[in-house]
Amino acid sequence: MEMSTLTLDLRSYSAETDCHQHDYHQLVLPVSGLLDMTVGQSSGQVSSQHAAIVAAGENHGFAGSADNCFVVADIPDALAPELERLPAFINLNPALIQYVCFLQQQLQQSNSSNSQRQMLLLLIQLLHEQYGEKTRIDRRISTAKDYLDNHFNQTTSLTQLAGVASLSPRQLSELFRKQLGMTPQQYLIEKRMQQAWQLLEQNQLSIQQVADSVGYTNLAAFSDRFRKHFNIPPSYFRRSGK
Repeated sequence: MEMSTLTLDLRSYSAETDCHQHDYHQLVLPVSGLLDMTVGQSSGQVSSQHAAIVAAGENHGFAGSADNCFVVADIPDALAPELERLPAFINLNPALIQYVCFLQQQLQQSNSSNSQRQMLLLLIQLLHEQYGEKTRIDRRISTAKDYLDNHFNQTTSLTQLAGVASLSPRQLSELFRKQLGMTPQQYLIEKRMQQAWQLLEQNQLSIQQVADSVGYTNLAAFSDRFRKHFNIPPSYFRRSGK
């Protein structure tokens, strides 16, 4: 599976047990009903506050209850290699549960491949923050990534970041994309948008304050970027009472 063919959709499963494997990671997140699963040597259930993570190449079996529905993400290994190090079955914290509800709503309304990618990246980030270990990547790329993590609200040029990583701009771009699945600029935007989502969700700051906090002095530019990422405006959180 190529990065361009990742999928995020709503699926239902029959009560007849099936078993297979595939060369991409898969996330199975609860909407309604139950799904009994085995993933490798582990057994568990996707239900209410519990989800399953199937690493690429892992044998897994599943059988659903009546009237079930799940948010299922098929993710190329290159986009999220850290998923293979997460547990097969996890408990969802309140932030993840709320985000799964948001994903369900978005999937019922639209199915844009671009918005899918952005929603998946935030989902992976939330999972990694709760369960993940630090991904093993090249020390120089780790240095660049950590710099962006700590300075995402500042303007950083590719040349400046390359100096931090002790690489040429070209080397940095190529190695960054190879190991993290995106360019440094794309990573910076993703980081800003993820932080903006969490700040908006907390409902303690105005939209302008959130924009300032993630490096956007221009509110219109921030709103436009946020809408392109998530297919909703920042004001969604205020109108919905979030």
